[in-house]
Amino acid sequence: MSRLQYQCSMSLDGFIAGPGGDMSWATPYLTDDAGLTADLVPQVGALFVGARTFRGDDPNRGTDQEGAYGGQWSGPSVVLTHHAPAEPVPDVTFSDDLATAVATARAAAGDRLVAVLGADVARQCVEAGLLDEILVTIVPVLLGDGVRLFHRPGGAPVPLDLVEQRGRTLLLRLPAR
Repeated sequence: MSRLQYQCSMSLDGFIAGPGGDMSWATPYLTDDAGLTADLVPQVGALFVGARTFRGDDPNRGTDQEGAYGGQWSGPSVVLTHHAPAEPVPDVTFSDDLATAVATARAAAGDRLVAVLGADVARQCVEAGLLDEILVTIVPVLLGDGVRLFHRPGGAPVPLDLVEQRGRTLLLRLPAR
């Protein structure tokens, strides 16, 4: 069965995007020194994406590296949104229900990873007990403001187990529920 893995880069002060979802801060840090992307892309069977991320600011927009993993991945995506576009988007399924969207992404991924992209959709998965892992790369910059990795005011602590560390990238597992 597929694993649901939230994947992101995070500034040292805990932000995955700048104010308004701006991703341009990440451009200088989009290198694959540890070979992580090359190793990760073949493991991904589907993307599960939040609406803001789907419509968001790709720091590689307009280049040959536009898209997931610097343009190195293509395949099925499931977008959690209450506002699906009127026109179909190739390889993209839209859903307004978390459980249905996760089931659709898992089915599309088969026995490979479902890569979760987007802070709010990842938070919803944590709250629902659906997220299996977090893969986060710590970026050596202080943004000062923006979209937090997890914003859960009043939320209870969620214990994580460190599974692996590769350079500045951590693979963390959530406890089974």
